[in-house]
Amino acid sequence: MDSMIAASARALAAGDPLGALKRVALREDPPALALRGIAMAQLGEHPRARELLRRAVRGFGAHEDLARARCVVAEAEVALAMRDLGGSPRALAAASSTLEARADRANALQARLIAARRLLLLGRLDEAGAALAQLDAHGLPPLSAAIAELTAAELALRSLRIDAAHEALARAQEAASRSGVQALMAEVAEAHDALGRPAARRLSTGSEKALTLGEVAALMASGAVVVDACRHGIRTIGSWLPLARRPVLFALARELAEAWPGDVDRDALIATAFRMRQPDETHRARLRVEIGRLRAIVKPMAAIEATAQGFKLAPRHAREVVLLAPPIDGDQASLIALLSDGAAWSTSGLALALGASQRTVQRALVELEATGRVRSIGRARAQRWLAPPLAGFTTILLLPASLPFE
Repeated sequence: MDSMIAASARALAAGDPLGALKRVALREDPPALALRGIAMAQLGEHPRARELLRRAVRGFGAHEDLARARCVVAEAEVALAMRDLGGSPRALAAASSTLEARADRANALQARLIAARRLLLLGRLDEAGAALAQLDAHGLPPLSAAIAELTAAELALRSLRIDAAHEALARAQEAASRSGVQALMAEVAEAHDALGRPAARRLSTGSEKALTLGEVAALMASGAVVVDACRHGIRTIGSWLPLARRPVLFALARELAEAWPGDVDRDALIATAFRMRQPDETHRARLRVEIGRLRAIVKPMAAIEATAQGFKLAPRHAREVVLLAPPIDGDQASLIALLSDGAAWSTSGLALALGASQRTVQRALVELEATGRVRSIGRARAQRWLAPPLAGFTTILLLPASLPFE
């Protein structure tokens, strides 16, 4: 390694991409291309960074497998920043194995960390937790250690393990301070702030109370029957009933929870669940069928009793029924939550994270763009979607999760 390449690498490690570019900006050899690509990524020029890294991979010879593996890891991190989540993880796994075999422990762990962060973005919390559990952050450089702890903190927050999140953030803050990278320290501070912001609303008849993540975790552990409009399901201690794929049943459960301990008029239930303002006997018959279905699946948690006017919830073992609503309402709340991280998402990346079709996501984006809540940049395959950060509250509970948090 020549002196200019070494100096450029040191500048990148210190978070100084401009200093790195000054040393290799005019060079076209593979090591310089790789460093230029990483520098451009740090400056936010992700498409250019990906192009340079791919050129570097092609430039390295077949015998330079270590350098090629490092470029693959760097390109995977660029793809993560671009929210390009559709690629196969096999290349990254192969690069990690090569780096491990060549005793490049720091970059091997970085590859595994990128894979874990991708799983988090996709809402696959159980797999992300398993991947993080296999990481040994001991002895890592401060920059890598801080990113590892930030990832662990995000997983803990999305799983509502608040104490674990506090501990991981404390370790992340210490590592970020040692790294001296201001952007990383700001990211840790932002994660700290999320703990104190409202994350959900507790709704009852005529009242509303904002709850932080810690208060939500306490509510989940209180033994109450919680109708969770953030994750679209019903929860009690040790039990989770998902209703995201049964929207009519969830709409009925939400109305009954909001009115508890009172009842809800039959016509009001029909208007909410079926969107019918002038119901007739066929709608009332359908309501009886859907109430029967809901009664059967919530039987271990609560009973649904008929009243003179309509229906009401009666918890079996819990003291109360609580409706937990997201900080923002609407069918596109989870989509807005993903976009509010400030990154430029592709339609395919959003579809993967939400578990929806690209056509569904495209329709939602067009509606949001018409109201000025999102904007697009680029065209065709290069099109990306952005939304301004949401101030005053955190959207952690709206982010996708394939399994319920405990």
